[in-house]
Amino acid sequence: MLLASHHSLPNIGTFAIYRYPFTPMTNTLSQQDIDIITNQLGRSPSGIKAIAHYSPSGIPQVLEMETWVFDQPFPTLYWLSSKAIDKALAKIESQGVVKELEQRIKEDDMLLEAYHQSHQDYITRRWAVMSPDHKAIIEKKGFKPLFEKLGIGGIANWDQVRCLHMQYAHHLAGNNVIGRILDDEYNIRAIADAE
Repeated sequence: MLLASHHSLPNIGTFAIYRYPFTPMTNTLSQQDIDIITNQLGRSPSGIKAIAHYSPSGIPQVLEMETWVFDQPFPTLYWLSSKAIDKALAKIESQGVVKELEQRIKEDDMLLEAYHQSHQDYITRRWAVMSPDHKAIIEKKGFKPLFEKLGIGGIANWDQVRCLHMQYAHHLAGNNVIGRILDDEYNIRAIADAE
């Protein structure tokens, strides 16, 4: 689905703001989903609201998290649960790619704009799926400005990438330019689709 016009970005070629074919989210976790997630995380899951993205073969890959967990604000909406994607991204991170991407963002105004749009998409999605009870708690306790400012994975400085895992989780569930770069330049989508 095309959501905006094409842009030409130095170092990443031409892209469009899009998302992969929609994978229906489910608010009901099956016992099989819970078992798979427990194995992926190495612990019993908590704070999960839904599965935000499944692999083509039905393996949970991205979890949609509650915004209020253990009586604390939790601004991370999407949590990558896939072991295969986690391993691939950890290898890329160890090669210094986060710093390289941050440098590219500094040098490329169009990439910077697209990345800031990714942060805004994350904030918009987080508010859209937040339960009325959690909205009330967050507002009552004075955390609303925090949830309006913190972007992908709780990033305050929208020019920082910080972690490829949270960027890619958002990519699979939403609209994230860093995730598209990871697909285009590191073929992460092939790993996701093979799971």
